[in-house]
Amino acid sequence: MTQATSPLLNLRLSPMRVMEAVPRGAETYIPSRQLLLHPGEASEMLVRLENLSEQPLQLTLWIESDCPSDWYRLGMEGNDILPGQRMDAVIRFQPPEDFFENQQALQAGQQLVLDYHCRVFIDYIAQETGQRHMEYANFNLYLRPRSLYPSFLPVLYREVDLISRFLKIFEQAFEPASQAMDAMWAYLDPLSASEALLPFLAHWVAWPIDSRWDLAQQRRLVRHALEIYRWRGTRRGLRFYLHLYTDLPLDEHLSDETEKHIRIQEAYHQGFILNNARLGEDAALGGGRPYHFTVHLRPERAEQVDEALVRLILDREKPAFCTYELYIEEPLEEG
Repeated sequence: MTQATSPLLNLRLSPMRVMEAVPRGAETYIPSRQLLLHPGEASEMLVRLENLSEQPLQLTLWIESDCPSDWYRLGMEGNDILPGQRMDAVIRFQPPEDFFENQQALQAGQQLVLDYHCRVFIDYIAQETGQRHMEYANFNLYLRPRSLYPSFLPVLYREVDLISRFLKIFEQAFEPASQAMDAMWAYLDPLSASEALLPFLAHWVAWPIDSRWDLAQQRRLVRHALEIYRWRGTRRGLRFYLHLYTDLPLDEHLSDETEKHIRIQEAYHQGFILNNARLGEDAALGGGRPYHFTVHLRPERAEQVDEALVRLILDREKPAFCTYELYIEEPLEEG
């Protein structure tokens, strides 16, 4: 920490974050007089004031710096210090997050300013004698991009600021590709991939993209395309397809088919059996549809089911020789 002491007031500065490397051009580097800044991150300089006199002091604190004024904010506990008491003030610095990216105004031949100087002034008055005094303390600000690569170096090399800044060039070139590889699974999952990549993923599983489906439905269908293919032509596969489209529950925990939101029932008959049928009671001449099934849907909202799309699903998934009937119940009105 840096310290300035008068007969009445003791002033100390304590940086919350110091540089590990020696700044370029620094003749004498004293860590306690430096504050390291990273774009978009807050860093603080603690100002500790101690009244060494036997009378109350009334003070005013302000800052002069060549860094932009909107980068810092001063916070104080008050303006009076009793004899023998201490008071802390905090100077909070936060450079803009896009500092290095937003440099359109930088003209050719100019250099980006990364090092700044600050001076803290304390103007105080002894309330009993009325004497006015002033103290000040200097410190430097060093704005640097946050970097991961120097942490892999021996301490000897991390102490050189030029090496850290040089490695940042390679980090900015290679790190995006490394991060993309770490998150490659997200690019290959239809639920998290970008919309532009979805047709490519659909082509992988031979799934046709239909504009009649909304984006969320297309993502679910592409993700489960192989399961739909595996169970095509079965009641399980048809129910699962309708579940992905309508978002109606599968109700696999229900054993009674009539209680499910997606009900698929097949018509079972003994057919024509001689010596066993009683005409008019349990048998009839003509009529009857073999390989026939019915589909009942019980949506919760009226817009949840589009009948035309449901029939498209049924025509696509059922065996060619099967026939069906579709019933869509009216949703119950709330209240």
